[in-house]
Amino acid sequence: MKKLLVSASPHIHSPETTTGVMGDVIISLLPALVMAVVWFGSRALVLTAVCIGTAVLAEWVFRRVMKRPNTLGDLSAVVTGLILALNLPATLPLWMAAIGSIVAIVVVKQMFGGIGQNFVNPAMTARIILMVSFPTAMARWTAPLASAWSVDAVTTATPMASLAASSGGNLSADLPSLWQMLVGYHGGSMGEVCALALLVGGVYLIIRRVISPIIPAAYIGTVAVWMLLAGHGDLRFVAYELLGGGLLLGAFFMATDYATSPITAKGKWIFGIGCGIITSVIRLYGSLPEGVSFSIILMNILVPHIERLTLPRAFGAEKKKKEATK
Repeated sequence: MKKLLVSASPHIHSPETTTGVMGDVIISLLPALVMAVVWFGSRALVLTAVCIGTAVLAEWVFRRVMKRPNTLGDLSAVVTGLILALNLPATLPLWMAAIGSIVAIVVVKQMFGGIGQNFVNPAMTARIILMVSFPTAMARWTAPLASAWSVDAVTTATPMASLAASSGGNLSADLPSLWQMLVGYHGGSMGEVCALALLVGGVYLIIRRVISPIIPAAYIGTVAVWMLLAGHGDLRFVAYELLGGGLLLGAFFMATDYATSPITAKGKWIFGIGCGIITSVIRLYGSLPEGVSFSIILMNILVPHIERLTLPRAFGAEKKKKEATK
């Protein structure tokens, strides 16, 4: 007599593993890391090593102290450290970068249960905390091809600061060319400067089906439409807004985080559009020239509500009839 065995979901198995997904993310970020080393020198590599090393060590120590299973094999700590590093200026003191990694891993990730349990993006949250705690160091930008080891080399502004200084629809003369924006020959965080490297990495993730193209398309598209209206149809203004700042880095690599983004297709559209609106509002009307970090964190907080509103109805289920009001 054959037995009918019933097991808990999921019932569909996939060869994909967390380690494999994280490995793809690391591969997709390598072009941005290589270009960071090209423009900012060995300091970029050292800063990245400190962020990753501290993240891995912090996770190992925390799991050991809490007597929880070791999770270093899933590579999520490596990804968090790498993304955080690419969001930092090359001149940031190493001890500050280490603090950022500890905050990301211990406070944001592990204290909420580990991978998949955090409700906000760890790297983004750590970056915001560093910006609030060390605003001067986090706004020190190195000119490309200058030594990031020397404070004297910090003499450049980011394109976003120059855009914010533009008035009356006239673009600032301090802006680099669009070609320089594409290849990364301008000031900014290590991983955000080379738009071409980020596009290559983002396309790789989409081809590998690690991420859905919905959130990046909704996010970048919303910013493009908003800036087209704000710039009175000036396509150069739109191009600078799309290539500058952390928009591409955030849209492809942080807004698409599995744990902190919606799982439904409608939810992804809402999430991406929301990120685009908040980013545009902060860039145009806020006191900060950039708004990617804050927009992603704010939308992360709204994800449970977005999923509740966009959750599809189970097949055969009937909606509860509202009681007639007398």
